[in-house]
Amino acid sequence: MVPNLIDQFRIDRKVAVVTGASRGIGEGIAIGLADAGASVILTARDEERLNQVSETITQRGGTCSVVVGDITDEETITGLVNHALEDFGSLDIWVSNAGTSDHPGHFSFDEFPSWHWDQQIALNLRPHFIAAKACAGVMQPGSSIIGISSIASLRAAVRFAGYGAAKAGMNNLSQTLAIELAPKGIRSNIVSPGQVPTEATTRVGGVPPEKFSDLAAAIPLQRVGSPQDIAAAVLYLVSEAGSWVTGQNLIVDGGYT
Repeated sequence: MVPNLIDQFRIDRKVAVVTGASRGIGEGIAIGLADAGASVILTARDEERLNQVSETITQRGGTCSVVVGDITDEETITGLVNHALEDFGSLDIWVSNAGTSDHPGHFSFDEFPSWHWDQQIALNLRPHFIAAKACAGVMQPGSSIIGISSIASLRAAVRFAGYGAAKAGMNNLSQTLAIELAPKGIRSNIVSPGQVPTEATTRVGGVPPEKFSDLAAAIPLQRVGSPQDIAAAVLYLVSEAGSWVTGQNLIVDGGYT
């Protein structure tokens, strides 16, 4: 019997961790996975915003919990894995979404400080490596590890050299994980968003909210993306519908690249 394709996108009884879930793309992914049936563990540093996302999920009939922590701290990752196993019984989905930059601004390469390079690797690449190691030891066949990368990883990242390099490293690591974890039945994929205006677009990129619509001019589909666009891509990759997909980078950018 041919299974109902729509049912293949349900992830009922799955347990997911979404990092950077307090706002923007991470918030959209967390809500989307909860809508599809997963129990979602939300983590970020901003407790107030996490609680707001948690309330939204609960109001929509979903299940979630909140863990406040800094994803650059290995103990936070260990705690998240233990929380999933002890309180929910499994860990089926990990989404490394936390990233971007703590520094408001960007640098030309001749002025690029070493401390900012180190910060970008520590925030945008290293946590995915640590999380993948932790997940590989406890995940069952059918589980998924997702990295949220960026189209900045695919071309020259002018004035954002550290960010682009870190995200390119995430892409390569994900491909390696796909091969090495395949015998365990664990899949590894990347989603690379294009222009999805968030608070970070203003804080780091310097684009004020009233200028967000101007970003659409260079996009073939003539609109910027939304967190829901990225959530839909993640849901496909972690669901049964994407069960034969691993080692891929799903670019969601309206045709920009």
